[in-house]
Amino acid sequence: MHRPSAKKHARADKAKQIRNRHRKATLRTVLKQTETALEEGNVDQAQELCKTVTSLLDRAASKGVIKKGTANRQKSRLTRKLHTLTAAAA
Repeated sequence: MHRPSAKKHARADKAKQIRNRHRKATLRTVLKQTETALEEGNVDQAQELCKTVTSLLDRAASKGVIKKGTANRQKSRLTRKLHTLTAAAA
């Protein structure tokens, strides 16, 4: 009953779902690691993780995994926390 193109789209959608799930899981893991580093006061580790998170958020937003505004909001909140931590450490 289904057309071959519909079956192909279903296969492609399943592959995209798996890929997007992996990207989101990786993003959440690194976000949690960054939050932990910020709470513990590890400035160097937090800065490195913040760079990684920024890259992952931008990539996820460009691929359509998350919305661009969501990525910008999360980056803004992380950098704000990082700046307050570095100001307190200085």
